Amino acid sequence: MTLSSVNRLTKKTLPLFVTAATCAVVLLLVVVALVTAKAVVPDRFWGDTCSESDIVVNQGLTDPLPNGIPTYTVEIMNVCSTGCDISGIHLSCGWFSSARLINPRLFKRIAYDDCLVNDGKPLLNGHTVSFQYANTYSYQLSVASVIC
Repeated sequence: MTLSSVNRLTKKTLPLFVTAATCAVVLLLVVVALVTAKAVVPDRFWGDTCSESDIVVNQGLTDPLPNGIPTYTVEIMNVCSTGCDISGIHLSCGWFSSARLINPRLFKRIAYDDCLVNDGKPLLNGHTVSFQYANTYSYQLSVASVIC
């Protein structure tokens, strides 16, 4: 085989090889992506009445107690866009405690990292439960579960 025949053969087969190799790599990447992909779960499915994202928790620093312990105001709001009342609202709350008394009908820790809102009763659409607590630091409060 001469050099010119090798050049002609390379010019004809190299593009086919590159195209096949590129397709193989792309196919491999697609397969890997499909195998490792996690399912995306939307906040709400068509027809669902509510979801955990319909409960919004806000808190902010307020005036401290006379002894200097910081005080925080918490607002737990039902912002359901379909007009739903939401009950059984549980928040992740760690070892929540307060130097200031909180009405247990509004908010109480029932176990580690499990606080119950509104005594488990429905929080009406557009309504808010509000309370203040006092501690040397704020607690990260987030919705753990709801009943629609």
